[in-house]
Amino acid sequence: MTGVETATPAATTPAATTPAATTPAATTLAMPRFVGRDVPLARLTDTLDHPPAVVLVEGEAGIGKTRLVTEWLDAHPGRRTLLTACPPFRQPHTLGPIVDAVRRATGSVRSLRLSDLAGVLRPLFPEWAEHLPPAPEPLEDLTAARHRLFRAWLELLGALNVDTLIVEDAHWADEATLEFLLFLTARHPPAGPSLVVTYRPEDVPAGSLLPRLSSRQGSGPARAALTLEPLDVAGTAGLVSSMFGDGHISEAFAEFLHQHTEGVPLAVEESVRLLRHRGDVVRRGDGEWARRSLAELQVPAMIRDSVLERSQRLGPEARRILDAAAVLGEPVDEALLSTVAGLDGQDTADAFEEVISLRLLTEGDRHRLAFRHALTARAVYDALVPTRRRHLHLRAGRALESARPLPVARLARHFREANAVPEWIRYTEAAVDLAVEALDVTPAVAALNDLLTEAGLEAAVDLAERGRLGARLATLAIRREQIDQRHRTVIATLRGILDGGGIDVRHEAEIRYGLGRLLVRVRAADEGRAELERAADQLVHEPGARASIMAYLAWPLTSTWPARRHRMWLHRATMILPMVREQHHVIELVGMLAAARLFLGDEQGWAVAATLSTEGTTARERREIAGARSNIGAAAIVWGDYAEARRQLDLGREVSLTEEQGWPLMLILGMRVELDLISGAWPGLREKAGALAEADDPDGPINLDVARVLGALRALDGDLDGGEAILRRALDHATANDQFTASIALAAEVGRVRLARRDPAGAIEVTDGPMRRLEAKGVWVWGTEIGPVRAQALAAAGEPAELARLVAAFTDGLDGCPAPAPRAALAACQAFLSETSGEFALAAAGFERAVTAFGALPRPLDSLLAREGAGRCLIAAGDPGRGLAVLGEVFRDLTELGARADADRVAGRLRRDGVEVPRPWRGGRRGYGDQLSPREREVVRLVVAGHTNRQIAAALSRSPKTVSSQLNSAMRKLGVTSRTALAVAVVQSESGLTD
Repeated sequence: MTGVETATPAATTPAATTPAATTPAATTLAMPRFVGRDVPLARLTDTLDHPPAVVLVEGEAGIGKTRLVTEWLDAHPGRRTLLTACPPFRQPHTLGPIVDAVRRATGSVRSLRLSDLAGVLRPLFPEWAEHLPPAPEPLEDLTAARHRLFRAWLELLGALNVDTLIVEDAHWADEATLEFLLFLTARHPPAGPSLVVTYRPEDVPAGSLLPRLSSRQGSGPARAALTLEPLDVAGTAGLVSSMFGDGHISEAFAEFLHQHTEGVPLAVEESVRLLRHRGDVVRRGDGEWARRSLAELQVPAMIRDSVLERSQRLGPEARRILDAAAVLGEPVDEALLSTVAGLDGQDTADAFEEVISLRLLTEGDRHRLAFRHALTARAVYDALVPTRRRHLHLRAGRALESARPLPVARLARHFREANAVPEWIRYTEAAVDLAVEALDVTPAVAALNDLLTEAGLEAAVDLAERGRLGARLATLAIRREQIDQRHRTVIATLRGILDGGGIDVRHEAEIRYGLGRLLVRVRAADEGRAELERAADQLVHEPGARASIMAYLAWPLTSTWPARRHRMWLHRATMILPMVREQHHVIELVGMLAAARLFLGDEQGWAVAATLSTEGTTARERREIAGARSNIGAAAIVWGDYAEARRQLDLGREVSLTEEQGWPLMLILGMRVELDLISGAWPGLREKAGALAEADDPDGPINLDVARVLGALRALDGDLDGGEAILRRALDHATANDQFTASIALAAEVGRVRLARRDPAGAIEVTDGPMRRLEAKGVWVWGTEIGPVRAQALAAAGEPAELARLVAAFTDGLDGCPAPAPRAALAACQAFLSETSGEFALAAAGFERAVTAFGALPRPLDSLLAREGAGRCLIAAGDPGRGLAVLGEVFRDLTELGARADADRVAGRLRRDGVEVPRPWRGGRRGYGDQLSPREREVVRLVVAGHTNRQIAAALSRSPKTVSSQLNSAMRKLGVTSRTALAVAVVQSESGLTD
């Protein structure tokens, strides 16, 4: 005999005296009421009431994300919404979920007012081609092309009057869809529809762009991030009660359900439906719903068990429909379901009624049928016998071959799962073609890689076909900029193809070329260049590609190779250049070879640069022109020809703006602000660099030129800690990514900061690695930034032998190279060597030569620092009057330039020598010049007493960072480098620490 597990309601008689439980009632379970979500619904509503808004709704499967969105939609029938869900399988088709949603929302674009920009939508909507503008000229720059496509999408959504775009299951979204969502959320000023995105955080793949949606901060659309939590016991009881017509639910029953479902609404609902169908939920005579004691049957904890047991109640025809729906995996009409299930006639209609009545499938827009939840579909799919699953996938593929437009991504999936290799290859390549046409290479690379790594594929295709597919994968993979796990997976695939052998030389060369480029990106540079060298010798059939490889190998900015090896490849590339016919290749090669020569200190690079085409007839040619101008401009900065650098960068910027090429444009703008820093054009520079930093993707790579400018300016203004933090982060990034030239400049800036702290050992340490690499490479044209900083540090640290070695190597390295910037830097290094040797008159003359050389470039800060050295050496040589006069002029000019920290240092020297120097007021609270402020005096007093920084911070109620900054400032003003020396200086000071 079964009992009833119940709880005693407060207003009823004890359980022992209540009537016996009734048999299971015939009550039909209702759709559960919306329970426990009042707060998130209010936040969703409030945020969307301030369009354009962005709302992210996260939660585990079955938690109620779709229900939340549905409740909002029902409450706002006047909103023009576009609702789509991302399918759980890879779809190598740009913006696939949104494309499908637009197709469902409108049958034609004939009546829409669209600009010429909408022509880029033709590949996505081939059925609307006659009503769309002509396709514009393709852009080779993926970033620019993607930006143009997204603008066209924004225009289309506007023409459809979409005010809210809802994207569900975004954890399954393709990369292009996520990039489009990021595009919508990043527009300033805000434009376009509001956005609601639902996703499961536990199913977001590593490297996904989805987390960036929630990481974007600052001005822009109204934002809300909603996390749906499971229901508590009371919420669970309320949900179950609503399914039973608001009948009372026993406390024990509610607790039991909560324990086994953890309060996930869909799990609660499915479990109750299973129990109800089994007759394990009964209504007591007092009206309370309770469960039977389940000694024989246990309520499953997972939804899967619930779904499978319910599906077993279906008749054979209905079960075939359910199986077909699980294989198709998306909303489809009855005709397609019937075809895949192999049904027709009256039995089919009855079967559809059966699966709908049991709520296993539901009818949506355009009478399409789908599972109520992806978990339900997955449970049915996983339960299929493998042979039946393959058979159904084959039937689905055959049925979909008649659809128009041809759903190539779905066809590739079905034929793959059916193990129909020829069709799988054919439709995979068709899907790849679509993705490439839309410049969406990520799904194309994923599809080809999956194809080539499938077990048993080698037996199904010959080696020629495998080599052809591998070459195409290699070609596409190097167009992906993102370095992630997929990047490394492709490397393993390409290696496997090469190791297998037997492919023709042409395809082998193309695979080695792609593999080499990919290996370099993952910092396996030596291995990557070895593959590229082999490819260069094999690609005799492609002179353009062959010359590109050679030019790449001649490029000296990242490799650890010595200069002579780069020059060898430079010579070979130059010899092949006349054989190249494609104009875009010619432009690319001329730009690379000219810049490579200049970066190697070869004056002939200017003659090569003069032959560069100034105008392009195609988008690709113009893209190459912009890149070439960027490279030559960078080389001009290294040489010290700043007028030519500005000319080249401005030409590149003009082309980039015209062609909407974001990548070279950001590089060019970064170099422009760096050039402003070097040449002393500082008014407004902090604001310009800050704007560029804000425009950068916060999760993307650091713009190292911008970081250098921002860090250097903070340090020059006296914030040594803040400046070094910015510079150090950028230096670490440059070092980790083998960006050698950037690491040289950044190490020099960090070295300057440490010299300002009177820490020459620290300056030597940070410049040591980059300097060793520069020496090993033998390209001293890059020595402008780092040479003088290291020379000053070696001089201050008392290492004359190492300084002499540096000057000798610098001198030999510039032999025959007339570049003015490194020659000015060499003059400064020679002056430091003379000063260290005690030859002060000779050193003063050397510093004056550096003053003239730096001033001619112009590099005003370096010129003034060299003039400071001249004044210092004049005093040491016995001419204090002249030396102090020079230092006075340096102080004045540094102040006017805005080099606050350097001006303060020179002022301190002048005051110690008895020269009265005005204390400039820089706004805000007036400072104390080279005298200790009251707060600095408090810190110093406790240092003299033997307290640590942390003890001082506690005693003065300040942060340890503030104490450290004040202590460094006091040490700088008193000209000491240690706490012991500080204590001695304070004791010897006439004023002591009295106020």
